[in-house]
Amino acid sequence: MGAGHAHKLYRHGHSPVHGLPPHTKLAAVFAFVVVVVSTPREAMWAFGLYAVLLGAVAYAARVPAGFLLRRLLIEVPFVAFAVLMPFVAEGERVEVLGLSLSVNGLWGAWNVLAKGTLGVAASVLLAATTELRELLLGLQRLKLPPLLVQIASFMIRYGDVITDEMRRMRIARESRGFEAKGVKHWGVLAQSAGALFIRSYERGERVHLAMVSRGYAGTMPVIDEVTASRAQWSYALALPCAALLVCLLGWTL
Repeated sequence: MGAGHAHKLYRHGHSPVHGLPPHTKLAAVFAFVVVVVSTPREAMWAFGLYAVLLGAVAYAARVPAGFLLRRLLIEVPFVAFAVLMPFVAEGERVEVLGLSLSVNGLWGAWNVLAKGTLGVAASVLLAATTELRELLLGLQRLKLPPLLVQIASFMIRYGDVITDEMRRMRIARESRGFEAKGVKHWGVLAQSAGALFIRSYERGERVHLAMVSRGYAGTMPVIDEVTASRAQWSYALALPCAALLVCLLGWTL
């Protein structure tokens, strides 16, 4: 995990949120999502306050609203599922604009949309202020099983390697006049996929042998020891603590 690795969700900056240790941000986002999920769906005002809290974090992190909204498009399939719930759910019905909708379905749709959107927004903010390498270091600091951290690390690094290999193979096919225009060309694409698998497997073997020859024994060396002060923990946990207060009010009011 010594090499840096940029990703499209990350937004370079020097805000106070960017400067927090990664494991504090991971813990804060996890706690925030747990609190949001635990909030009763009837407390609609509480979800509005959660959105305000995330807006404050985005402002502190200097993440533009447009950047955040574009990344939220990833939840479109869940939105489509939520839209269908009032039509297919059973139970008491209510007329809305001439349509017969299920009351339970409407509450379920609201529950999915509100909690899902807030969870995705929190994750986007985490990714926008934390590089992938730092996320891995944070997971390691939080005592996630080392094997899982290594698998995630290799997956991130060799995802780009395989993507680049696919690009070179596509260019090679096109340079020979090949264009996939129908089912009759699926055979060529299948052969390319097989060749890509073999090349990736062979590359993985070579990398493993190189690692073993350099002393790899199942664990990766810790190059950067990431620590957090009490003030940094307090700053990071301000979000879930404020959300917990809102959640408690939602259950009592």
